[in-house]
Amino acid sequence: MSESLDRPIEVPELTADEIQARVLHRDGLMLVIDKPAGLPVHRGPKGGANLESSFDALRFGLPRPPVLAHRLDRDTSGCLVLGRHRKATASLGLLFKHGRISKTYWAVVEGGPVEDEGVIDMPLGRLNAERGWWQRPDPEGQSAVSKWKVLGRSLASVLAQETNPASRPGASVSVTSPLVGEVEREAFGRGVSHSGTARVDLPPQPSPTRGEGTGIARGNDTANLDKAKIDVVKLTWLALEPVTGRTHQLRVHAAAQGWPIVGDNIYGNGPRFGEPRLHLHSRELVIPISKNRDPVRVVAPAPTHMHERLRACGWNGE
Repeated sequence: MSESLDRPIEVPELTADEIQARVLHRDGLMLVIDKPAGLPVHRGPKGGANLESSFDALRFGLPRPPVLAHRLDRDTSGCLVLGRHRKATASLGLLFKHGRISKTYWAVVEGGPVEDEGVIDMPLGRLNAERGWWQRPDPEGQSAVSKWKVLGRSLASVLAQETNPASRPGASVSVTSPLVGEVEREAFGRGVSHSGTARVDLPPQPSPTRGEGTGIARGNDTANLDKAKIDVVKLTWLALEPVTGRTHQLRVHAAAQGWPIVGDNIYGNGPRFGEPRLHLHSRELVIPISKNRDPVRVVAPAPTHMHERLRACGWNGE
């Protein structure tokens, strides 16, 4: 167990059969594949496994392999678009550049908003030159807008009391069902303005939903509940739509609200190595690739590493 926390989770390159099995859509212009989490799309400066190395298996009769029309972070899973030839790739690039492609991501976040939906309008800029792609909220930065909608809520741990909770009337030992009603949402919602729109000057911050309790019970284990303070870990399942396409936009926006994405080891509370992995998934794309045809809609199944927390938030396994 300890070894898995000391180094990155190694994701090998996909074999020809494996990457072909991940094709979600194929036509004469493009492919949409289901990218696995943990595998970078490009070969890094130090080499290593990457997705592009497997593209030769995706020719399907064409003389050249497809090329990336956009990119996803290494730890993000889901829909990834490839152009099958030069003209198609150029057209797809323009669609992405001008915001013509509708993108919906699924995320599980720590904490969550009080409201059911809203918009984050928060410009972003580079954190510093040393950190490369890392971003931060910056009033003078590039415009960045994200829509969000709550799909489900859950309490993922227990309410630990200062004394044995079983001895206190009305105390809760474990809470695993989704939150229902305005009372619970008002009690446990944090980190977003009532309008649902973020303030530009709000800096990134750790999740406010992790208390200072010294004992969190898991399952039926209540041995550590005695003399513990209240410690609640709430999860929220969100649909996120990036109106703009800034680097790390959804990750920075979520963290700046006080509800970082589970497993985010840059802007949130995720571990440097090991589990949990980033719970951010490119769920759906709607692509108007042809003028004379309806847009192509592609949906990627939820990745295995997100199943447990999605189910805790009410996902039915579809």
